[in-house]
Amino acid sequence: MKLTHLGHACLLVETPGARLLIDPGVLSDFAHVRDLDAVLVTHQHADHVDVARLGALLQANPGAVLVVDADTRPAVDGLAATVVVATPGDRLTFGGSTVDVLGDLHAAVYADVPGCTNAAYLVDDGALLHPGDSFVLPGREVDVLAVAIDGPWLKLAEAVEYVRAVGPRVAVPIHEGETTDPAKYAGMLAAFSPEGVVRRLVSGEATAL
Repeated sequence: MKLTHLGHACLLVETPGARLLIDPGVLSDFAHVRDLDAVLVTHQHADHVDVARLGALLQANPGAVLVVDADTRPAVDGLAATVVVATPGDRLTFGGSTVDVLGDLHAAVYADVPGCTNAAYLVDDGALLHPGDSFVLPGREVDVLAVAIDGPWLKLAEAVEYVRAVGPRVAVPIHEGETTDPAKYAGMLAAFSPEGVVRRLVSGEATAL
């Protein structure tokens, strides 16, 4: 598998059987991506789905299926010929790859701030887990975990605890588009995680994992 971090929570996932783009949001650079089998959105927040640019992306990738959580569905009406609403427990197939839908809700932001649906995506039986804005536990082994390191809904200690709870071979820091020093946050995650697990991706470069 190859991963390309396109900013904030957006990952281009290239498996032996498919090209998947997850969370093309307003803080991400994804307009150039082509030959996609699917575009997957974890939840409705703009840093995870840029509705204004999503239509052009789908036009440039006519074979791509758009997958969204339930609360995002109304916002993308008419943008794609095929829209799949991701429901926890679903198993989706794109090319030669599978995506299991996990989770339910966005992590609590603060007190009684309303939540929204959040679909976590598990690719190829645990090759990669992109949890969106959640700390969903997959209940199985995960090779590569994308883990948020900044946001109004988390403390860095929670990110460390999440890495330890999932126990991946590699943890890839994401969700750092609004911080002024992402390297510092990634470094702190690495310092408190098991040795050698955290690997920061170079933005825009495909990395084999």
